[in-house]
Order: sequence, then C-alpha cells, then structure tokens
Amino acid sequence: MKSLKKIVITSLCGLQMTAALVANGQQIPVLETGGKAMPDEWIDKDTGHKVIRLVRRPGTTNGSFYFNNYCFVPRGEKQGDLMVFSGSTTKEMGNQLFTVNLKTLEVKQLTHHPHIAGEMVCPKTHDAFYQSGDSVWAVNAITGKNRFIYAFDPSFKGRVGTVNADGTYLACVKATGDQEREILKQYPEKSQFFNRIYDAHIEHTLYTLNVKTGELKEIHRENEWTNHLLFSPVDPDILSYCHEGPWEKNDRIWNINIKTLKNTLMHVRTMPNEIAGHEFFGIGGQHEWFDLQKPKGKTFFLAAFDMKTGKEDRIYEMERNEWSIHFNVSKDEQTFCGDGGDPGQVAKAPDGEWIYLFKPNGDRFKSEKLVNMKNHHYKLEPNVHFSPDEKWIIFRANFEGVDNEQVYAVEIAKH
Repeated sequence: MKSLKKIVITSLCGLQMTAALVANGQQIPVLETGGKAMPDEWIDKDTGHKVIRLVRRPGTTNGSFYFNNYCFVPRGEKQGDLMVFSGSTTKEMGNQLFTVNLKTLEVKQLTHHPHIAGEMVCPKTHDAFYQSGDSVWAVNAITGKNRFIYAFDPSFKGRVGTVNADGTYLACVKATGDQEREILKQYPEKSQFFNRIYDAHIEHTLYTLNVKTGELKEIHRENEWTNHLLFSPVDPDILSYCHEGPWEKNDRIWNINIKTLKNTLMHVRTMPNEIAGHEFFGIGGQHEWFDLQKPKGKTFFLAAFDMKTGKEDRIYEMERNEWSIHFNVSKDEQTFCGDGGDPGQVAKAPDGEWIYLFKPNGDRFKSEKLVNMKNHHYKLEPNVHFSPDEKWIIFRANFEGVDNEQVYAVEIAKH
C-alpha cells in the first residue's frame, strides 16, 4: 500500500474540522468508522489505522469466512494471493463464491449453482468446496473450473463442513430424525433454540467423504449436539469437533483421528462454571487455540493445546474489554487478533466494540485497538483473519447499515 506523507487539517466555515492523510498526492480522509456510507478507504479517527473496503461490488452484500475457516489461495506477491468469499447475486441464485485478488482487488465469480453453501478452501489443491442442494462440488479458485464430487441421498439431509489438509476428505455431521430441524423451524433465534437442542440430546453422526472415490463413511456416533467441524491444517487425519450447547455444561472440544478413530477430549474443566470453546488451529497446525474463561464471564484467557504432546502449554490472560467473540493468530503464533464484542456478549464488556491486535507480554496480552466498531451491529460476528502477508486484519461488518454486510481490511502498521 502507498506510504502516507503528511497530515492536512482543513477548516469548513471555521466551524467543522475534517482531516486527511496525503498518500502520493491523494487524500485519505480521517473519519469515524461507520454510521454512514464510507469511502473505499479511510483512517479510523479513533485508532489512526487505515481501513479499506476489500470487496468492491456495488449494490451487493459480501461476507468473509467464519474465523476458523481458512479462505486464502497462495499465488505469491507478483500475481496476488486470492481470498475466497461469499457474495449476493440474484434472488433466484442467492449467494455465490467469489475470489478477490489481494493485490489488485479484482473480483471473479467462481460458482453458478443456485443457493450454494460452504466455506471450505484447501490451499494445497487451490480448491474451494461447496454444496448446492444435495450435491457437493469443488471449484478451482485459480482456473474457475467446477467439478462434481458427490450427491447425498435426499433423505440424508447433511452438509459437508470442512476439508482436510491435502484435499482428500471432507467431513459432515447428520442429526438423526427431524427433531433438530423442527426445533430450529419453531425457534429460529439462537437464544431460543440453543438450550432446547442441547437438552434434547439428539443422536448425531460424524461422516467422512472421500473426495476421489465418493465413499461416505461413518466415523463416530453419540447422543450429543455435534458441531464446529474443522480439520487440522497440516495433519489430514485429525478432525476437530465440538459438543455444542451451553459451554459450562458440556465437554466441548474433541479431536478424532479419521483413520484410527481415536477420540480425545482436549480440555477437562477444572472448576465449576468454567467454559472453553470457539476452538481454532494455528495456521501452521502447531496448536489448537480456544477461548477459556475461569469461571464464565469472570476471568478471560486465550489458551492452546500443543498438537504433538496434547498438553495445554499456552495461556494468555486479557482484560474484560479485550475479550473477543473470535480470535486468530499469526503463523509464528506471536501476534493475535480479536473481533471484540458488545455488552450483550458473555463478557458484558462496557467498552469492547473494537477490532484488536494482541501481543503476548509474559502471561498476559497487551492490546492495540485497530478499528472502532461502535457502529457495527454484533449480531453479525466480524470473524477476523490475518491476511497471508500478515500486514492486514480482514473482517466483515455492517457498520454502514445493519443490512449492508461488507468485507473490510485494516492495516496493522500505523503511519
């Protein structure tokens, strides 16, 4: 990005002050983030960090992936790495997958099937996997070539949710019977269905789907609400999943080896009302990180398991306002980011509506605020990602209007 030269302060009728940063002769306005339509780039007046609209598709809504779903396809600095995202199209076709070139910001549409779903990218094969109706497809994010993978029996009613490190297996979960779907239909809000599905203890089954042969194989079954599927980014045999429901009531984080079927509870509660969740792998696969509260809503940590030893060897404490719905981590696991949270979240933070950058300082986090999110409606979770060059934090937000979800990036460096 262009270097910033100087700050210019101008006066409007002697009453209203606005500011602009000059970059190679072009002014970048210094503005409050959100609450109105924003330009394609600006400086957040409360943090001094540059924010850009990463996806520029006028008249559409666009969303980056969930925080633990890797969304980047490497192509290098000269060509520009690609990021896969979901964006709206016509009413008949619904959302589709697109790529944005992180160097040129060029956008290309990848899929053309009605109402697709799926946030699965395999960087090794350059494939993004998705589902339209009962059919599973893959699309090469560089060539745009789509190929058919598998069609579920219409009675199966399952969805693939994650792809493994070498692109050979997908994983999915299926609830037995119609009880879960009926609860979701009758009680559509999370506050209504969350405890109801947990209390029902509906049988759920984990499956793997062989991408090459189309073999669908059951690997685990239990009367727990199974969810949050995520393969390790380096070990193609390790699948992380959770027991969904109130975190203080269940043993949430599990890893299963899809070949040996060894199933391991990753974190054991040490006190009443302790919670652990929103698990995610570091990009290099060294650790699986998770939000840890001891007890719930009182003391806040980000902790991790060493994937080689299985032991919890990292734990960083943070302030209540620094707690975030989701976190992410750089490749060397020395820098972290978080998407904050409003007062209605578990932390009840009075001033937590920020995109954060964190650095470990002993056993605590030292934070820097990157974007003021006070105009963002947190029913939409921002879901932060480090860009592949780790110079930007990418997130989704609706601070230009509650129904106007878009993808943004904030520069980590401050000029």
